[in-house]
This record gives sequence, C-alpha cells and structure tokens, in this order.
Amino acid sequence: MKKLITFLTLLPLLVACGGNDDQNECNFLPNVGVNASLNMNLPQYSQLQFPSNPVYVGNQGGVGGFFVVNTGFGFMAFDAADPNHTVSNCSTLSIDGIEGVCGCTDANTYSLITGQPLYNSELPCGLRMYVVEQSGNMLYVYN
Repeated sequence: MKKLITFLTLLPLLVACGGNDDQNECNFLPNVGVNASLNMNLPQYSQLQFPSNPVYVGNQGGVGGFFVVNTGFGFMAFDAADPNHTVSNCSTLSIDGIEGVCGCTDANTYSLITGQPLYNSELPCGLRMYVVEQSGNMLYVYN
C-alpha cells in the first residue's frame, strides 16, 4: 500500500516532465535589452500616428532591431528577428504591409499586429513582444 501511495504521489511529477518541448524550441533568440524612446513628431516615426503602419527601429535594441505598429487600439512592438531561426544574416524580418517576412529560404511570415506566425501553423514560436507605453507623442519601448 505504501508503494501505491508513493507512486500516486509521484505520478503528477513524472507526467509533468514528459513529452512536449515546444517551449524549449523558442530559445533561439538571446535576451537583449530594449529601452527606446520614439518621438512620433520626428519624420521617421510620424507614420505611427496612423493605424496599420509598422516602423522598423534598427538601432535602439532587440536582437534584430524591433518593429512598432499602431494597431488602432494601441501600440505593439516585436523583435525583428525570426524566433524560429538561430540568429543569422537572413533571420531579420522585413516589412511587407502589416507582415514581417524572414529573409531566409523558408520566408517565415508573421503578423506585425499580433506577432503570430502566418501561413505555417507548424511554427512553434511567435515574435518576441516588448512593452510599449505612450505619453503624448512619445512612445517608450522596453523589456
């Protein structure tokens, strides 16, 4: 009886350690700090005053820089590196409308509104999201 009670006590731990390693597949991107201030009065960020106009910010943090987009309900920011690739010359995404497209041969595509993969349901990772706070015409992007 003691063995049965011990087994039933340890069973949840054994089950929790099994099987699905999807979360481990999303560790291609190193943790890189982001702490940026974007003034939407400046020409390079002025299109953020209108919905569905993503902007690439390449020199203020993130693994591959980051994208900021006005969703119409607020602002979202995502790292511009493809989270389903190791970091390489081709893994930085480019903007195509409101989508981010990987430059590698598989051309992984992501929504710049939600950060989720598009057209390939087998991709385990969505884009790495950053926090965006707005104060007047200033956007603060950080992690």
